[in-house]
Amino acid sequence: MSGHSKWATIKHKKGAADAKRGQKFTKLIKEISVAAKMGGADPESNARLRTAIIKARAENMPKDNIDRAIKKGSGEMDSATFYELTYEGYAPGGVALIIDTLTDNKNRTASDVRAALTKGGGTLGATGCVSYMFQTKGIITYDSETYSEEEIFEVALENGADDVVSEDGIIEVTTAPSDFASVLEAMQAAGFEQMSAEVEKVADQTVLLETEKARKVLKIIDRLEELDDVQQVSSNLELPDDFEEEDE
Repeated sequence: MSGHSKWATIKHKKGAADAKRGQKFTKLIKEISVAAKMGGADPESNARLRTAIIKARAENMPKDNIDRAIKKGSGEMDSATFYELTYEGYAPGGVALIIDTLTDNKNRTASDVRAALTKGGGTLGATGCVSYMFQTKGIITYDSETYSEEEIFEVALENGADDVVSEDGIIEVTTAPSDFASVLEAMQAAGFEQMSAEVEKVADQTVLLETEKARKVLKIIDRLEELDDVQQVSSNLELPDDFEEEDE
């Protein structure tokens, strides 16, 4: 889930990611394979592949898994043909959603995405209906109890980051998509361990919902993210300051 401006949204995302690490690996492997197929197996000359590998390493994916995914994509091993499809729509409360997918079955994916949206009271929209509200950015987050904003700021800006902000225990480094991999590598080389690292679609303006409505939107987002074909869900949801996760 992306497009946050409230730090509670990041915390929700991190908790969800921790609970679904195996599924995260599957999605990253798919991304690596597609990147290798489109631009070749050399990450030095294939920026998309390099970024995918960096993200996989940030999630502690074993090197063997990464190498196997590259071989699949570059044709050294049999692999399915994947298509990149993006869906746009709305969740309750007028929250905008962008759903990025990689699929080997377009009909299945369209059906699954539509079902996940409508089950939660959302709607699928036409291409372009919400994408104009978002910008693509690299987002790297750090725990401010572990690092100071000053030390993160110094290294990040020296290595090409656009901005560094800190709020509610989280330091967020923003980069241009093309600079994401190099900034993350530089931060790691300097000894900083990130909480999360993604190239995301970030909303220009957000929609603030009260807790119960926000929970309904988060359920739709979680349901979408659980789909095997969905790589990333971006939203312009803003959570209230007093937001708390619903007890399971």
